[in-house]
Amino acid sequence: MATKSIEIPDTIEVKHPLDPLTPDELEQVIAIVRRETSIDERALFETVMLQEPDKSVVRAFRDSQAIRRDAFVAVQDRTAGKVFEGRVSLDDDRLVSWEYLPGVQTRIINEELEEMAALVKVHPDFIEGLRKRGITDLDKVNVENMTQGNFGTEEEATRRLMRAHAFYVETPGDNPHVRAIDGLVPVVDLNEMTVLRVEDFGVKPIPPETGNYQSESQEQLRAAPARLDITQPDGPGFQVDGQLVTWENWSFRVGFTPREGMVLHTIGYRDGENDRPIIYRASLTELVVPYAETANDYFRNHSFDLGETVFGTCVNALTLGCDCLGEIHYLDVHIANGRGEVVRYPNAICMHEEDYGVLWKHTNPITHQTVVRRSRRMVVSSFYTVGNYDYGIFWYFYQDGTIEFEAKLTGILYCGAVEDGQPTAYGRMVAPNVNGMIHEHYFNVRLDMEVDGPDNAVVEVEADLVPTGPDNPHGNAHGARETLLESETQAARDIKPELGRYWKVINRGRTNRMGGHTAYKLMPEANIKPMHQPGSPFMNRAGFVEHDLWVTRYAEGEDFPCGSYVSQSLGGDGLPKWTRADRSLKDEDLVLWYTMGVFHVPRLEDFPIMPMEYTGFKLKPLGFFDRNPALDLAPPHKK
Repeated sequence: MATKSIEIPDTIEVKHPLDPLTPDELEQVIAIVRRETSIDERALFETVMLQEPDKSVVRAFRDSQAIRRDAFVAVQDRTAGKVFEGRVSLDDDRLVSWEYLPGVQTRIINEELEEMAALVKVHPDFIEGLRKRGITDLDKVNVENMTQGNFGTEEEATRRLMRAHAFYVETPGDNPHVRAIDGLVPVVDLNEMTVLRVEDFGVKPIPPETGNYQSESQEQLRAAPARLDITQPDGPGFQVDGQLVTWENWSFRVGFTPREGMVLHTIGYRDGENDRPIIYRASLTELVVPYAETANDYFRNHSFDLGETVFGTCVNALTLGCDCLGEIHYLDVHIANGRGEVVRYPNAICMHEEDYGVLWKHTNPITHQTVVRRSRRMVVSSFYTVGNYDYGIFWYFYQDGTIEFEAKLTGILYCGAVEDGQPTAYGRMVAPNVNGMIHEHYFNVRLDMEVDGPDNAVVEVEADLVPTGPDNPHGNAHGARETLLESETQAARDIKPELGRYWKVINRGRTNRMGGHTAYKLMPEANIKPMHQPGSPFMNRAGFVEHDLWVTRYAEGEDFPCGSYVSQSLGGDGLPKWTRADRSLKDEDLVLWYTMGVFHVPRLEDFPIMPMEYTGFKLKPLGFFDRNPALDLAPPHKK
């Protein structure tokens, strides 16, 4: 789990309407909810966060103005079996609204997972199942959670459920995720905190290898690599003022929510004397990992790591020299845990600069003069450990106006156990008796765009191939076809690598020096299509993966691609539902939702811990500037 601390720092000054709630404010919100509602001590706080003000308030804000502060709260009342949403006014010290939401479940909260693991380990049926597998020492059993999903049963509609999977950990410090106690599955009602039953799908051998990956467990280590120091004698080139970051011509605000983790606000670029907006808000909004295995209850395994898990509480404390190199600035974050205690997560966000090779270069063939500029990028990152997997979420800003999102995947495979000589069709043997299950990872990023202002449109661009004939006698002609995406149903789109398809967000009220509309283009990278069949429970619940890109007109409350409450949902909420309204997208306040997928067939090289995998996309200026915006870079220092 993530490193965390209950230590609360001195009072934090609120400088901007988008600043996250301070520790004092979090405590005030919790106190108001406890004072003004009937929840008891068993109730769990799923979310306590800033209720972000209207965009007009943010855009009109100037330093030293008064700032009103509201908070959003979601609570799982376990005793009543109900979910409540509330809005709190910090200025008025009161609960403004408190609403019961029937038929939904909050995300799974860390504190109830701790209770669930302790409950399962003393249940007689679970102990008997362990005995059948030759395990008598409960201290060597690691109990982990697997979400229930929804497969249409009455139980899923009426109870708050969790399924427990267990792993054998022979010695403290061993890899806790690779020696599956396969087929032994307690099913727990989390509201009542009772074991409903223990399902037993049959005994499988406990894999023999510990899967340890620490350096002290290796037979021999390579010689340490030559020392590499990254220094900036004059200090870093960026400035941080509270949550505001400025670097080169860029400015943006760094936030954090319990659901999304790191959030970026008001991304803009200083162009001469003008501050030009590009993105109002950018964040990861879903990460779902569906599995292909059909044995036991593994068919249920499609965990929504943001929709079913409090993703922000999985954030790591980053370490200088390991996670980040160079001149680093860290930001701490504060989150109210399930019990309403304010928790400090130190060094949760890392910011630094990186050299990124050559930005532009040319050697004049007449004068033989070479002119070169090196690229430097600003990095804003955080890491999250969700059970067995670790995810790095990175945003990069470049000197030529490019923005890049990158997700990094590492950690431990989700492993089951198999008999000797009986590999499965839906996984790969990565160690003796260890089945590394085939799966995918789908990341969805929400981009609330404002290219040169809030009224934007989206144009699809792809190669226009001309058949050989009178108009193309030599077979070489091909242009670029542009299509304005006029409505939401038309704007559910997919990549088309053979035609180089991309999408540009344009402002039809602004032109560049050549008369074109100012724009930023979304450049896809490699992607996949969904592997689960149409109409399957996963596809019903994760409808956003049907398309690589969705475009919606901004609407308050449309924040997550599967809707606000994903746990045990049947699906149908979110993007597929909203876009049926088919709202116009011409010169509107637009939101882009881009999905990246990774198809993971486990390799031997992924065991016992995975080398990094990557996925992402870029946003590049397209007629946003009148020429190369990096022409004014000073020549590089010469040693």
